[in-house]
Amino acid sequence: MVPDRLYTPPEASLGAYEHLLDTLGFQRAVIVQPSIYGTDNRATLGAAATDPERYRAVVVVDVSVTDAQLQQMHEQGARGVRANLLFSGDKAMAELRSIADKIAPLGWHLQALLDISTFPDPYTYFSNLPVQTVFDHMGHFPVAKGTGTEGFQALLALMHEGKAWTKLSGAYRITGKAAPQYDDVTPIARALIAANPDQVVYGTDWPHPHIPVAMPNDGDLLDALIDWAPDAATRRAILTDNPARLYGF
Repeated sequence: MVPDRLYTPPEASLGAYEHLLDTLGFQRAVIVQPSIYGTDNRATLGAAATDPERYRAVVVVDVSVTDAQLQQMHEQGARGVRANLLFSGDKAMAELRSIADKIAPLGWHLQALLDISTFPDPYTYFSNLPVQTVFDHMGHFPVAKGTGTEGFQALLALMHEGKAWTKLSGAYRITGKAAPQYDDVTPIARALIAANPDQVVYGTDWPHPHIPVAMPNDGDLLDALIDWAPDAATRRAILTDNPARLYGF
């Protein structure tokens, strides 16, 4: 782990993750590089390589990454780059554009962690990137701000035009309520699905690191999807068809 990390998580083994997947009934999964490892993707790619049919990976890189390194990671199952933009400045945004240019030939996407309600002009910035962006945790903004907030409306527009995706994950990170009552997130999730049900995927966010609330129950989190997407065909798209297209399963 990098010395300047924001938190130190408890151990979360691949075996424990596979137990979760089997319990919930997931046949495929995407392992996302956490910030604690910086750009050292060995744990993430090593886990993905244990079962190439089941796993894909989202890695973290910087502007020094070479085309050869990206190609090697692609062969190990990587299909995207995660960018933490919660506390970013102009330099980070410029570097992200450079990274997007590098990964575009591979057909990868960016997975962006940011507060969509405070990000400056997200529509212009992300619509001009040469790759698709997957917005983590439904835009990662306090749901008390409501669906009418300008940044969220920009996200809906990006999705409607097929320029962005959203991951339905981390409801407990944006709710104003205590577990397991995340019903205040429902209008947010439903608005995202309505904007473009073909540009939405689901994420468990396991092992739920660095959260200020009580540890959520993964069954409760998955059950919420039934309320967010009552239509079985829509849930199949979110859980099966859309991720197959996005991650290349």
